[in-house]
Amino acid sequence: MKISVIVPVYNAEKFVSQAVESALQFDEVYEVILVEDKSPDNALQLCQQLAGKYERVKLYQHPDKGNHGAGPSRNLGIEKASGDFLAFLDADDYFLPNRFEAEKELFKNPEVEGVYGALGVHYYSEKAKEQYYRIFGDRLTTVYKKHHPKDVFLGQLHMLGSFGLFSIDTLTIRRASLIQKMTVLFKSQLRLHEDTEFLFRLSHYLDLYPGSIDKAVAIRGVHDQNRITQVDTHVVDPAISRTLLWKEVYTWSQKEDTVPEDVKIHIKRMLRSFEIAKAPPLKKWGMVIKYLFTDYRSIRCGLYNVNFKHSLIS
Repeated sequence: MKISVIVPVYNAEKFVSQAVESALQFDEVYEVILVEDKSPDNALQLCQQLAGKYERVKLYQHPDKGNHGAGPSRNLGIEKASGDFLAFLDADDYFLPNRFEAEKELFKNPEVEGVYGALGVHYYSEKAKEQYYRIFGDRLTTVYKKHHPKDVFLGQLHMLGSFGLFSIDTLTIRRASLIQKMTVLFKSQLRLHEDTEFLFRLSHYLDLYPGSIDKAVAIRGVHDQNRITQVDTHVVDPAISRTLLWKEVYTWSQKEDTVPEDVKIHIKRMLRSFEIAKAPPLKKWGMVIKYLFTDYRSIRCGLYNVNFKHSLIS
């Protein structure tokens, strides 16, 4: 296996060395591609040092050297990658020694186009643990049982009941399959949940298989500046950010002929549930009453969003 590990880097000078070195421990990792995204800290200097120290580390910036977000940074990394397989790692997270054990076996089967696994959690400080333990706890972020690849898309869309989820940190994909089957990669218009939207579409186009789902293969580093924890702790209204996510999914599904009609209806209802959640109180309950009579399942599929929008967790 020749794996290209793509690492978008923003405001991560304290963590990026650990992330890079956790990837370099594997002989299968052909290259680590750092995409520095105009960090306000000293991350660029750290990346330059890492690229100078390690032959397998390559450093890129956007052509205008500006800040474009995690999605476009991953797209640039994909463009520059030359490995047969792609893996992703956030700059404040890190791989565990078993990261590619299941992948080495599963990818011997040419029908396997992607493999996902379980993600653990590490709190970088007691303060971070006090603030965010209620969100992440000590739980694995994982898919709860092994599913056929054709069910992964439906499971992520919340159509199979208790499915769970997987992180992009635990995903490995065949580069050729991605390039051949997905014309649009990460969407630049999403600054949050861009990885979730990408994984939705990826699981529709590619056959993704479970790897290690009961034991972590990578670790989410939780600290004060995580983008997603700022959403979950109300710096950004989660109902608004989720509405933008589902609006993108809805727009894509309406243009994609291979998405079944019942799935399109479900996506529309999920979007509607978050639109209800972010509406002002008077409008919110007017929408609830309206759809109770005209499309009850719009309420049923996301009723918890209406009353508990601030408890949403990615």
